[in-house]
Amino acid sequence: MDGSGTLQSLLGQTPGAALLLIAILAISLAGLFVSPAFIERNVFRPYWLVPQREYRTLVTSAFVHADLAHLLFNAFTFWAFAFALEGTMGTARFLALYAFGLAGSGLGTWFKHRREPEYRTLGASGAILAVLFASIVYTPTASMIVFPVPVPIPAPLFAVGYLAYTWYASHQRHGRINHDAHLAGAIAGVAFVALTDPAAVARAWRAIVG
Repeated sequence: MDGSGTLQSLLGQTPGAALLLIAILAISLAGLFVSPAFIERNVFRPYWLVPQREYRTLVTSAFVHADLAHLLFNAFTFWAFAFALEGTMGTARFLALYAFGLAGSGLGTWFKHRREPEYRTLGASGAILAVLFASIVYTPTASMIVFPVPVPIPAPLFAVGYLAYTWYASHQRHGRINHDAHLAGAIAGVAFVALTDPAAVARAWRAIVG
């Protein structure tokens, strides 16, 4: 199947994930290579969210990225999990999950950094972490290979380790990564499944504990 056929197939079977990925790539690439000022206008600044009424940046900041590596890493992670998850959840619930994760990660960032005038953040990582952790709930027996570790890691072990690391990292005062958005997004993904499909959480728990 050629590239156009693959795209048509994805749009037909998993339109939510396909359109989100296209939007993230197209908008981010346009910002990076055509109009850097566009990225600047859509950066999320928690301190100024209410005083300057920059409410739109809660959403628009998730469609721009700091550089090409940032974009490609997020796009690959989204590709790896989103299409299968939409096939499992259905398009409407998948899009609701993505919106829930985006909102949760944005509000988590706002709460943590709302008193820091110089703090700025951007990227789709928080919403994508919601997708990843929801995927773990639906496929708890899966394994993941996390670069640079060359061996498969059981999904539940990865989830616990990632949450512990992200919680620790979010309490450090150095680095450019928005760990608060990652932590809030991951929690939002699990919470969304628990609220909308509690049976899936119960199945995951039985699979983990045997």
